[in-house]
Amino acid sequence: MNEPHTAHRWRFFRSGGFDQVRIDQPDDLLHLAELDQKLWAVLACPTSGLEFDSRTLQLIDADGDGRIRVPELLAAVRWVCERLADPALLFQPGDALALDAIRADGEEGARWRAAARQVLVRLGRPQDTELTVADFADPARLFMPTEPNGDGVVPAELAPDEAVAALIGHVVTTQGATTDRSGQPGATRDNLDAFLAAARQVREWQAQAETDDSGLMAWGERTPAALAAFDAVQAKVQDYYTRCRLAAFDDRATEALNPPDSRYAELSAQPLGENDDAVAGLPLARVAPDAALPLLTGLNPAWQARIAALRTEVVAPMLGDREQLTLDEWQGLADRFSAYRAWLAARPDTPVADLPADTLRALLASDAPDRLAALIEQDRAADASADAIDALERLVRLRRDLVPLLRNFVNLSDFYGQQRPAIFQAGTLYIDQRSCELCLRVADMGRHAALAALSGAYLIYCQCVRQGEPPMTIVAALTGGDTDDMMVPGRNGVFYDREGRDWHASVVKVVEAPVSVRQAFWSPYKRVARLIGQQVQKFAAARDKEVEAKSAAGVANAGAKAEAPPPDAKAQAFDIARFAGIFAAIGLALGALGTALAAVITGFLALPAWQMPLVVLGLMLLISGPSMLLAWLKLRQRNLGPLLDANGWAVNIRARINLPFGASLTGVAALPAGSQRSLQDPYADKSSPWPWWGLLAVLLAGLYWAWRQGWLA
Repeated sequence: MNEPHTAHRWRFFRSGGFDQVRIDQPDDLLHLAELDQKLWAVLACPTSGLEFDSRTLQLIDADGDGRIRVPELLAAVRWVCERLADPALLFQPGDALALDAIRADGEEGARWRAAARQVLVRLGRPQDTELTVADFADPARLFMPTEPNGDGVVPAELAPDEAVAALIGHVVTTQGATTDRSGQPGATRDNLDAFLAAARQVREWQAQAETDDSGLMAWGERTPAALAAFDAVQAKVQDYYTRCRLAAFDDRATEALNPPDSRYAELSAQPLGENDDAVAGLPLARVAPDAALPLLTGLNPAWQARIAALRTEVVAPMLGDREQLTLDEWQGLADRFSAYRAWLAARPDTPVADLPADTLRALLASDAPDRLAALIEQDRAADASADAIDALERLVRLRRDLVPLLRNFVNLSDFYGQQRPAIFQAGTLYIDQRSCELCLRVADMGRHAALAALSGAYLIYCQCVRQGEPPMTIVAALTGGDTDDMMVPGRNGVFYDREGRDWHASVVKVVEAPVSVRQAFWSPYKRVARLIGQQVQKFAAARDKEVEAKSAAGVANAGAKAEAPPPDAKAQAFDIARFAGIFAAIGLALGALGTALAAVITGFLALPAWQMPLVVLGLMLLISGPSMLLAWLKLRQRNLGPLLDANGWAVNIRARINLPFGASLTGVAALPAGSQRSLQDPYADKSSPWPWWGLLAVLLAGLYWAWRQGWLA
């Protein structure tokens, strides 16, 4: 689009404590590249973990690094504006793209409209005049495997004959499949070249066995079978010869190396078969000094079939029809396999080596590789409309998703406007009579928590599970209510994702921070009450343990005390002076406390009535003021940026979550308007007047004592 450059008048709105640019008209898109990046809310975002169409994000991510940056987004804006007749369509909801909305001027526009009509024909809707994102969901409906489609991938269905089809099958099997636009596996030029290189290497290796005159294939074509028969009994035959040589070394070993009679007695007591492990574990034949291995008779029944295969496949072709095999003959046969074993060890490490030699020989000698290479090149250049169809999919997706993405990138209007959830909001967590709207997916909880703590928000990390779905971890910002009952681990809730599906959520980690000034006001009193409760519990537990210990000791020593001599009267004498001192000290302490309390009460009662509430309020502020001030300062510092940065974003502004906005992100349970409420609770705790009477009695006694002392005169 060649338009004269004019200064664009940008419009901003204030939200979240910073100025955000408005993106709501075509001129804003056309001049977006002129907007100073320092005024952008975000400079980069990931392509995964967002509540946004991942396919659209991948189409915008030009370098495929998994992140969308400003230049890539600007390129997408420029690209789509140049190809729409009216960019105002981007601001209309929905994903329908009429064919008339595509610019028709120039060769590209005409080609795109032709490709759009071709898509509608392939979808069976030739009379329709618009495309949607769903039309591109199944590429197999748009690209037939029997027709070239311009991607350079040739499936077997496109092969002109069986030879090329078989070659494609070998390439796919050995080199891996590349998916054609039709959805079928196919071969590419790179895969074909890799297959042919491996095939030539394998043929060179195979040719060594076909033309070798040095005895590599000592048994001819039966060499593989001979080696298999040899290896099947090698360990057992070697064991037999070793036993015989040990018997030749010392005659006394002969009897010990053969099974004792008791072993046969054990076997006789159970049903036996030729393949039983107990039978197979016996020696191959009767052990005798320097004995030869019998090949026909006198063999362990469990090994007779394998020894027969050895005699047929290995011994007979080399040594003739033999009934015995000496140790030297056995070692000679083993040496004849050495060259073949070395050749097997040099086998190329490629799946192509699994193909028969005849198949590879015929394939390399044919023209099938050349014809397949030519077919790949024809497919790559044959159907130019394939690129246009891919571009149409991108255009339809950007028509639907570009402006919503900009409203979560250039500005954060979706998040602060609360008309629709932002693309990073994963759903809603219900826990402890609250609903948390600011929930994000988390890939690495430990790494995320280290950075997200800088947000200043109270964070709850939850493990979410749902039957049939992989588990996921979320973090929810708690910005309302209190946190007294938030337990870790074990606190459970329910998480609803953006699709409305419910997940079982279990709290696994909490990052503490102030939630509200109201909670900060009561926190000192709650801490004192909690401390007193803990100390009372500790004191009661200690006293209970002490009483239990004394009772046990008293019962154990009761008999001993009964038999002990009478105690010394002098030792048991009452020390009156000592106890008089103790009582005097207690009296002085109570007197000092009473004097101080009386002075406070006297000063308070001496105040005018209108000043008394102010004094009480002042005392409460003195206690709660520091906590409230600290909470107020921290709440003013709450920031969305670290939460997103911990997920791979590059937030460019200080997106505040102030008190009013934070209150809107966490809903606290409240009765609906107009609800009827009954205050009668049949199971409510029964109130007793005695505590109040006791408190009144204490106050009256204190006032009477103060009057008797003359402090109220």
